[in-house]
Amino acid sequence: MLTVDEITRRIDAHMAQYRQELDELVAIPSVSGLKEHEPDMVRDAEKITEFLALRGLDAQIIQITTDDGRVGRPAVMASRPAEPGKPTVLLYSHHDVQPTGDLAQWDTDPFTTVEKNGRLYGRGAADDKAGILVHLAALAALSDETGVGIRIFFEGEEESGSPTFKDFIEQYKDQLAADVIVVADSSNWRVGTPSLTTSLRGNALVTVRVRTLDHAIHSGMFGGPVADSMTETIRLLSTLWAPDGSLAVEGLNAYDETDIEYPEDDLRSDAGVLGSMRLLGHGSLASRLWTQPSLTVTGIDAPDVEHASNTLWPETQVMLSLRVTPGQDPHEAAHALIRHLQTHAPDGAQVDAQLVEAGPAYQAHMNSDVVQIAHWALKTGFGHDYVDMGVGGSIPFIADFQRMFPSAEVVVTGIEDPDTRAHSQNESLSLSDWRSAMIAEALFIARLGSAVEVD
Repeated sequence: MLTVDEITRRIDAHMAQYRQELDELVAIPSVSGLKEHEPDMVRDAEKITEFLALRGLDAQIIQITTDDGRVGRPAVMASRPAEPGKPTVLLYSHHDVQPTGDLAQWDTDPFTTVEKNGRLYGRGAADDKAGILVHLAALAALSDETGVGIRIFFEGEEESGSPTFKDFIEQYKDQLAADVIVVADSSNWRVGTPSLTTSLRGNALVTVRVRTLDHAIHSGMFGGPVADSMTETIRLLSTLWAPDGSLAVEGLNAYDETDIEYPEDDLRSDAGVLGSMRLLGHGSLASRLWTQPSLTVTGIDAPDVEHASNTLWPETQVMLSLRVTPGQDPHEAAHALIRHLQTHAPDGAQVDAQLVEAGPAYQAHMNSDVVQIAHWALKTGFGHDYVDMGVGGSIPFIADFQRMFPSAEVVVTGIEDPDTRAHSQNESLSLSDWRSAMIAEALFIARLGSAVEVD
């Protein structure tokens, strides 16, 4: 029988190794969304298989081809069977990362880890290569002493929307089947305060094309009575929000119900909100983030300021990202948004709105024994009481897991915190939370196998 102290000691004895392994992974620019990084995706997967071999697991690198000819990015899989009467746990993370964005806004080289003030900086240092090392550290600390079956699935295209995920889990259903699925790709409430993610919003991406002319014309000669597409797009977008900043789209679900409150001062600090800016919407701040819909303009096809000219442009296109309340189908929400756009076209402008991609929300089953074990492991591993929290972002593939494995319990944990800046410049990881997450996951797996003493 293992003890909490023994598991902690085993983790601490190898922290230098885990740090070196994380450094090596961050050094590989595994950007799944850019074709030029395809060789790096393979290198990253190969490096992970080496790390798994050190833990006694023989891993495979798999790239599927779908029926319509799409080729998936390299995923890593490995497994170890359960002893009779013991559960099987699937450990999920992803090894691909976001593009760096403007390098001038990074304080350090994004693909060279730098430690400052207890944080490790680098692209993927938190999202989600740290999650991979949490899984590997937990496996190393437990070896095969718990009897729990282990299945590894480290995806290679999460940051690109997991386009072949459904096909992958359908093709490899037998190799992925588990009693418990641990997704290490979320956030904690604060540094030092662990969290279990209880809900995630769904997401729908919608493109909107607004046309007013059949060709570009001189703004001085025709400006005034002739409407340009840019102005009409702005007018159309302005109809989407009420004066208080909440969404004015009919047919979108919303409810003001959350496990905890999000203090306004904390939210302003976490998000870097300028002091002059008011916060949008109504209801509790936590509900505005987790259980109410939100809409963001994430892209505009239009001339930039540097290349602007005195022209009335005939066509403008925007990308809208709609976050959908748990419990509402994202396709239903997207169609409500499209109806609004088409019925509010200003001045007879031609508006074409199309759904590009949709992913469902997630809601945890909070009364299960597995969730109670997760609560104990987080509290014990971090030495601090846990917080159940929603997250405003989306991880649509969790719903695919739930659909494919309806009897499996899904547990969503994280290594990030409000200072992580995932997807942005200067992404970073709290090293103390990283260690605590390793201990917590090892305790969780050991407790599932009834192999650890509980006070």
